[in-house]
Amino acid sequence: MNPDLDKLQPYPFEKLNALKAGTSSTAKPHIALSIGEPKHATPELITAALQRHLGPGLASYPMTRGIPELRQAICEWLSRRFSLPSDSLDPEHHVLPVNGTREALFAIAQAVVDRARRAVVVSPNPFYQIYEGAALLAGATLHFAPCLSQNAYLPDFDAVSPQTWTDCQLLYLCSPGNPTGAVMSQQRLQWLIDLAERYDFVIAADECYSEIYFDEVQPPVGLLQAAAAMGNTDYRRCLAFHSLSKRSNAPGLRSGFVAGDATVLAEFLRYRTYHGCALPLQHQHASIAAWQDETHVRENRRLYREKFAAVLKTLDGCLDVTAPDAGFYLWPRTPISDEDFARELYSKQQVTVLPGRYLSRTVAGVNPGAGHVRMALVAGEAETVEAARRIKEFVTRL
Repeated sequence: MNPDLDKLQPYPFEKLNALKAGTSSTAKPHIALSIGEPKHATPELITAALQRHLGPGLASYPMTRGIPELRQAICEWLSRRFSLPSDSLDPEHHVLPVNGTREALFAIAQAVVDRARRAVVVSPNPFYQIYEGAALLAGATLHFAPCLSQNAYLPDFDAVSPQTWTDCQLLYLCSPGNPTGAVMSQQRLQWLIDLAERYDFVIAADECYSEIYFDEVQPPVGLLQAAAAMGNTDYRRCLAFHSLSKRSNAPGLRSGFVAGDATVLAEFLRYRTYHGCALPLQHQHASIAAWQDETHVRENRRLYREKFAAVLKTLDGCLDVTAPDAGFYLWPRTPISDEDFARELYSKQQVTVLPGRYLSRTVAGVNPGAGHVRMALVAGEAETVEAARRIKEFVTRL
């Protein structure tokens, strides 16, 4: 067996299940705020397109690079959403459809990391666990940049040493952040692009939460947008990963894309051709319908705005928590250990949240997720507000 498999830690939800095992429970119906799986309805335009193309879609092998119509729709969406120069994205070279951002974020490390020399992958901490697994199985060493309150929950890249940047081959970003909801500024993204050029590494920007935000006139900036604004219109060293899972409430469609540096994507396509991970044709046609429509996305944001307002009103004065910049998570501080908080909340109120330490790694004696829990406000408003009421009751009785 691959010895690097032994470096993988149990997934956060395995740890959570072990934490909850054997706890007593109440008769209340269970409410899960632990998993970031959207529960809003999948738009009918997606299911209709999927059904229309189901017959012919099953009769042909899909191409790894996707059909031209999908790549064109993606380029047009990127140009509209991030105000990119209309001629800067070539559907033939700058975009690849993927089976959701999870598999692509894992696979990019396997394609990018050069095992023949010292390889460091820099990641935020807390982080999406795929970044760690991808780096370890690519033979790289991880360097974690802590996301602490004193840095507005953004990764502290200023503390990364020049030697670490020299050894860095891949930098994972997540903006809006999971779990913190913090959004990087265009200036900060451009600083990182300059670093990538100076030290010769690739930036993989996980932007799967970019379409869930609260101010319609100030959407989160993207990596390609920052690159174009500084004149990097061939998007050198920049890769942006997007998904329909959160934007369009279609996690089961397993549809997303990676866009950016054409040279890197050409090699990534070669890797993926051997990997055998083509997006089914019917999913590609459903994805075209999704990327071409913004009405359902604006409605989705409205639902989240109303839900966050109601939940935060209920929790006001109860927990140390504020609205995120974007995304659908709350990242409150806990009055007791985050593990104790999660276990006792489940036992007494049948509400499941995820201890923050399960999403982080301890570095130099500090785990930046400890003392927080992640709450995913993905269910309907009535259910999430009921969860907030139970959390308030639980905290009040502590």
